[in-house]
Amino acid sequence: MSEEKIVTINEKIPTLKEQRKQRANRRLLFFLSFFFLLLLCIIYFQSPASHIKDFVVEGNVHLSEEQIIRQGELSLGTSIWNLEKENIENRLTNHKEIASAVVERQIPNTVKVTVREHERIGYLVLEGKYYPILETGQYLDQLAEDQLPADAPILINFSEGMELTEIASELKLFPSQLLERISEIIYQPTETDPLSLVLFMTDGIEVHTSIQGFHENMLAYPTIVNEINPEKKGILHMKMSPYFEDLTTEEDEDIEGEG
Repeated sequence: MSEEKIVTINEKIPTLKEQRKQRANRRLLFFLSFFFLLLLCIIYFQSPASHIKDFVVEGNVHLSEEQIIRQGELSLGTSIWNLEKENIENRLTNHKEIASAVVERQIPNTVKVTVREHERIGYLVLEGKYYPILETGQYLDQLAEDQLPADAPILINFSEGMELTEIASELKLFPSQLLERISEIIYQPTETDPLSLVLFMTDGIEVHTSIQGFHENMLAYPTIVNEINPEKKGILHMKMSPYFEDLTTEEDEDIEGEG
């Protein structure tokens, strides 16, 4: 006969009662937590805690944070849940310098605005003043006197007309890395080429080219310039058949040799 211990129902009752008590306590804790969470949400939505207290603006380069907030008609103190994101984004992109905008809520009371500005592809010089040209072809008001163009080439000897329209269209097609290497673009028409251009590059190279096919001709510039002896003085002609015109004189070569 086996000696297995027999557990009576009376011995099981305390254990069952304890398990029921633990389950009841867990349910009570869950409902209490849910109640307090719901109460906190109601308080948050109905109190100034949900009112906008700060704006975070990212992606702006030329426009100030204040200009973007003003364009979006954003204001502190309004409920973050009353934020009409789509309307704000539409107002922002109506600004001619803003290409895209995204508005996000950041709980508890911050609004984040991320913008992408239209690239500036050049600065037109007129009477000693600089007028930015956007990739859209639009012109902006002149720069303030304490501002100087540094992120796009300066356009000299251009006036409003076909040539300026064409050069703006060509510059839109430039890779940003190549555009940054151009310091000045001078419109210098000749008898043989009424669309002739003279470029001064940031690496000191002088380039002669034409508005016609401008960006296509210049795409090979990084490769060609690497093959030029930096000690040689000359002009890089960038048209259908690029070539370097060496202007180094014998006197220059003698001086270089002595050095």
